[in-house]
Amino acid sequence: MSTDSSRRAFLRQSLYVAGAAGLGIHAGVGPAYAQAMAANADAAADLQIVNIGANTLSIGPSRPALEAIARTAPLSGDYGRGQSREFLETLSAQLEVPADHIAVYPGSGTPLGLAVTTFTSPQRSLVTADPTYEQAWRTAPRVGAKVVRTPQRRDYSHDVEAMCAADPKAGLLYICNPNNPTGAITSRADIEYAANHRPPGSVLVVDEAYIHFSDNAVSALDLAVEADDVIVLRTFSKLYGMAGLRLGYAVASPANLERMNAHGGGSVAMTTLAAGTASLLDPGLVPARRAATTRMRNETVAWLQAQGYPCSTSEANCFLVDIGRPGREFQDAMATHGVMVGRSWPGHETRPRISVGTEAEMQRFREAFTAVAAGQRGPLPVPQRPRMALREAAADPARMPFAC
Repeated sequence: MSTDSSRRAFLRQSLYVAGAAGLGIHAGVGPAYAQAMAANADAAADLQIVNIGANTLSIGPSRPALEAIARTAPLSGDYGRGQSREFLETLSAQLEVPADHIAVYPGSGTPLGLAVTTFTSPQRSLVTADPTYEQAWRTAPRVGAKVVRTPQRRDYSHDVEAMCAADPKAGLLYICNPNNPTGAITSRADIEYAANHRPPGSVLVVDEAYIHFSDNAVSALDLAVEADDVIVLRTFSKLYGMAGLRLGYAVASPANLERMNAHGGGSVAMTTLAAGTASLLDPGLVPARRAATTRMRNETVAWLQAQGYPCSTSEANCFLVDIGRPGREFQDAMATHGVMVGRSWPGHETRPRISVGTEAEMQRFREAFTAVAAGQRGPLPVPQRPRMALREAAADPARMPFAC
């Protein structure tokens, strides 16, 4: 067998595995799509799949984090109490937050779900911005809570006055800062307004999953320590590149953490905790990745806007771009070029979310965007998505799966 034939045989197998194991997780594609990819191996031989649709970083954990995982993995026959204690102590010292105000979870989606389950009910609604990360409004119907969505301001910041006035019986106000999917920030003054003017008996949840990417967003961690009913969520899934390792935390009063954890919470692997500690102790990690993401985001946004495609002003690793056509069609067309971009939100169907990747990934994005804008399809088939499940979820939002 020739070298070229061997390479193509390997590619077909690699594409099948990637489609079944990797892309199926991020883009909702399955074995049929993977087989179609393999069938197009000759055309796609030099086409590497780029996923800039899930707000993750393909570069993964830092080198110190990977080294910590390697050191810790042989010890995994135990439960890792030492790693848990070291992580909590390191985090508490770095944040200047008392350890009893911190609860650690497998990602920040877990405490968000727990907060909604704990503080909303058929009598107490969820108030959220629109558009924003949907997990809260997908969780609320599961406990019979009404979801009140308030449009954001023209600059995509949260309209906190409208949120506070939306429902006097609200149980939880949710603010994502910087926001997903727009990347826009909400000022510290607005966060304080929400904390001071929320409906009586409600809690304010500030999701800071993307705050490490921002130069200007001001954290609400101190409010979570000083006030009884402010909860801050953070994650290692974004800038730290640990989405698959599952690590996040909540900062809140010990009483509210106890109420939330009565509904569960889950445990975190000792290797993940070791990676988290190593990441926290790496002083150059956050500044370096923030600077790289900012540069690529600004360059990409400038390129798009120069061609007449308006973008949201972002300080995260994502932004919205108005392409003037249905976002699902654009998403499918980009996928034929091997570039997986994000979805669109209801009411913003022409504004898909673009995640910011590496320089090479964003170059691939520009090439694919240029081709799609010219009406050119790529060599790969359109991904198969679980459309039946999505139709069922549209009729029953409680069945909608969570997404990044």
